Amino acid sequence: MTDATVVARPDGEDVRIRIGGEVDLDNATAVEEQLAAAIPNETNAVTLELAELEYLDSAGLRVLFALAARLEVLQIELRVDVPPGSHARRVLQLSGFESLASLEA
Repeated sequence: MTDATVVARPDGEDVRIRIGGEVDLDNATAVEEQLAAAIPNETNAVTLELAELEYLDSAGLRVLFALAARLEVLQIELRVDVPPGSHARRVLQLSGFESLASLEA
């Protein structure tokens, strides 16, 4: 089984969530559950920090798209901090994720 870490911390009325390791078919459901539990409905914005994310496959990408859809319904802004040139950034760019959230460095 692959390892992923999800660490959430409040930032005022916002939430910052650091995702590290690998998010793939083996752990995507667990990561999705951790993300859902970390975000109260009253949050103004969520920032995903992906600098420590080493690998993201299609199951992990589905988790991020589902998160973006949930936040859109709740009218919560989504921002993604992801280093230029990283695997995660390339996957997000190729998938069209930028239409759902701004990718920041």
